[in-house]
Amino acid sequence: MMLLKRILGDLFSLLFPSLCCGCGTDLYTGEQLLCTECLYNLPYTDYHLHTENKAAKQLWGRLPCNAVMSLFYFKKGARTQNLIHNLKYKGRKDLGIKLGNMIAEKLLTAPAYTGIDIIVPVPLHKSRERVRGYNQSCSIAEGIAAGLNIPLSTDGLVRIKKTSSQTKKGRYQRFENMQSVFSVKDAWAFKDKHVLLVDDVLTTGATLEACGMVLLEAKIAKLSIATVAYAE
Repeated sequence: MMLLKRILGDLFSLLFPSLCCGCGTDLYTGEQLLCTECLYNLPYTDYHLHTENKAAKQLWGRLPCNAVMSLFYFKKGARTQNLIHNLKYKGRKDLGIKLGNMIAEKLLTAPAYTGIDIIVPVPLHKSRERVRGYNQSCSIAEGIAAGLNIPLSTDGLVRIKKTSSQTKKGRYQRFENMQSVFSVKDAWAFKDKHVLLVDDVLTTGATLEACGMVLLEAKIAKLSIATVAYAE
């Protein structure tokens, strides 16, 4: 029976090979979602160890933050773009959880991220989430929450206004597009808490700024931010 299962498994892998979400090569036995080469050679930022990093500076003077980190640098046509594409458009919730686990491993070594009370993903509008099937930022946050053993809030911060895509907008257009978009359902759930806000990519920071300002208005004690990628 075990031999038959192995043969059927090998046949399935031959017909439907598991591919690395970063580079698209076949995954070997024991590899999951990312190949060993990608795990070692993806463009890590190490921003979790340096509070005055480029991602943090993107929000200086705009949003009072305790700390801001991104796991990878984002470059068009590179492996990180493949990860984000798989995460957002290929239904790979499992990839989001894995990337969240990887962020959690980094945060465990970062003094600035101690004492986090609750993890909050940047929300999608309900209509967009229905079309996509899930919120990619929520899957990342789920992975971080599991890795840090910290509560996750998926409905405390909500998107009350549907907006057009940010992809082709400039900095000011992104800022304007995010006005009055988010709301906190229960301010008491966040009051005096150290909140970790989670998103997939930090580009201009307009979305994170809009979310962060709403959370600060709810009287949180401290705001930290973590994203999978930082687009230079």
